[in-house]
Parts: sequence; C-alpha cells; structure tokens
Amino acid sequence: MANTFGTDILIQAADPMEAAKFYVKELGFEVTDEESNMVSLHGKNINFFIERGPALGPVFEVTVESVQEAKTRLKKKGCQIVKDEPKFPRCYIKDPYGLIYNLTE
Repeated sequence: MANTFGTDILIQAADPMEAAKFYVKELGFEVTDEESNMVSLHGKNINFFIERGPALGPVFEVTVESVQEAKTRLKKKGCQIVKDEPKFPRCYIKDPYGLIYNLTE
C-alpha cells in the first residue's frame, strides 16, 4: 500500500474569513483565494483551507489507490465516515485514534 499524505489541511469555522485573519495576523499566512464558503491560504509546504461549518478538527488529505476500497476496509476497522460527498469529491474518515482525513485518489 503506497498511500501518501497530501499537502492539504482543512479546518472548519463559522466565519472562514474571520478565522483566516487570525492566521494571517498571528502566523504570517497569506490569503490566496476566497469563496463564499472557503478561504485558501496556500503556502510553500502546505495548503491550508478554512471551510464554513461546525468544527470537526483538522482534516488531513490522504491519497489512496481506491477511495471506495479504502472506505470499505477502514469501516471494517472501526473508522467512521464523517462526510461523504462523491460529487465534490470529498470523503472524511475519522479513525479510532481521532484523526480525520479526506481520502483522495
């Protein structure tokens, strides 16, 4: 299995731009894109996204060979599907240790 962590990390906030202002002012990030429900802060090593919504905690990106196969296998191992939107595409999985990640191919 040759899965890899991607460069994307996502959090949720009621007001994405307000949250982004914190990261810009206090940590030196730069807003690189703004949409109604998401603010992007692209950096040299990571891409940080702030999505409108209730806080889930950080969501990491994991690239797998097959999202469907990984979902099936991970559910059998006690993982929970937090959000599944194939058209977006987005599939958030929470593992038994509390880590949440978005499966991508």
